[in-house]
Amino acid sequence: MADKLSATQVKQTKPREKDYKLFDGKGLFLLVKTNGAKYWRLKYRFHDKEKTLALGVYPEVSLKDAREKRGDARALLAQEIDPGLMRRVNKSMRRERASNSFETIAREWFAKYSVKLKATHADKMRKRLEEDVFPYIGGTPIADVTAPELLSVLRRIEKRGAIETAHRIRRYCSKVFIYGIATGLAETDPAAGLLHALQPYEQNHFSTLTDPTEIGQLLRAIDGYEGDLKTRCALRLGILTFVRPGELRAAEWLEFNLEKAEWRIPESRMKMDAPHTVPLSSQAIAILLELQPLTGHGKYLFPSVMTATRCMSNNTVNAALRRMDYTKEQITGHGFRAMASTLLNEQGFNRDWIERQLAHGERNKVRAAYNHAEYMPERRKMMQAWADYLDGLRRRADVVPIYGAS
Repeated sequence: MADKLSATQVKQTKPREKDYKLFDGKGLFLLVKTNGAKYWRLKYRFHDKEKTLALGVYPEVSLKDAREKRGDARALLAQEIDPGLMRRVNKSMRRERASNSFETIAREWFAKYSVKLKATHADKMRKRLEEDVFPYIGGTPIADVTAPELLSVLRRIEKRGAIETAHRIRRYCSKVFIYGIATGLAETDPAAGLLHALQPYEQNHFSTLTDPTEIGQLLRAIDGYEGDLKTRCALRLGILTFVRPGELRAAEWLEFNLEKAEWRIPESRMKMDAPHTVPLSSQAIAILLELQPLTGHGKYLFPSVMTATRCMSNNTVNAALRRMDYTKEQITGHGFRAMASTLLNEQGFNRDWIERQLAHGERNKVRAAYNHAEYMPERRKMMQAWADYLDGLRRRADVVPIYGAS
């Protein structure tokens, strides 16, 4: 049976008072609705039962397109396959593939994994996946993601110079694939073999000063800092206690016991999710007493200049160092930790004391509940010795040993 319709005829067809059909041939017809909508349909028989298959809407599906779809359906019929049933099976498979997509499984993994992360860390991880991974392979079934496809995603990140981020995202993806393997949705981890396909990077070590003469110059520069008094106190306390910058800037007055000379930081504010006790030297106590009349009536030692309900910005200390003409390659607020660690180790203090004071390592919450006070007598002596040593450098004294190291 020859085709009867033309493209012009289909285009010019107008609605009538009732729906009607225009037949093309071999079961294909155009259903014209009273509202002017036009639908392509295919009438066919399968196992002596008459059926109808929707082929799309005109003009999105042209006459030529509709005839090609008719040909595909008739080819299935020639193989004793019902094209309507095949469509339903394919639709079901697409839904199943979508439910097992990389993004779906990644979000499922993230929901379980992120509960043990701090909110800020979890948020960064989620944003990296959403911005750098999901737009490119998020819709692909996790079992179908190949190493070259994932490498292409990571190379895109490399091209913008974010080498460390590319490595970090590779590790995230690897965790997702391992989760997929464990849940029976993937068979391999294509991220595992991509480590050496990425540009190598050196892990970031925060810039610091370790030469005693240079440290003395820094201490004198801080004493002469003409900016905000709170910032100067933060700089001085940061060097004396060598806590992490986030732990310093968000310090709360309720965490301090000046009579016991202790600063107890709760686990909710610690990177390792364990409480941490900082023995306070007499020099640290003096700074707190200087600061107390200024901010002691509020929550934070170092409130924001904008509002007392928030702590100072995470860039305040580094900005102050820049104002004192120290570049980020020379020293950062986080570098105070490396400064103390390097010199205390060089002076022979017990490494375990230093590591405990740096709040490194312990993630077991039961042990951590006790370890925050581990080596406390020794750490008290070490922290006072450290403060005295810094005083000597500040005075340009020829201080070599930190007395008390043993």
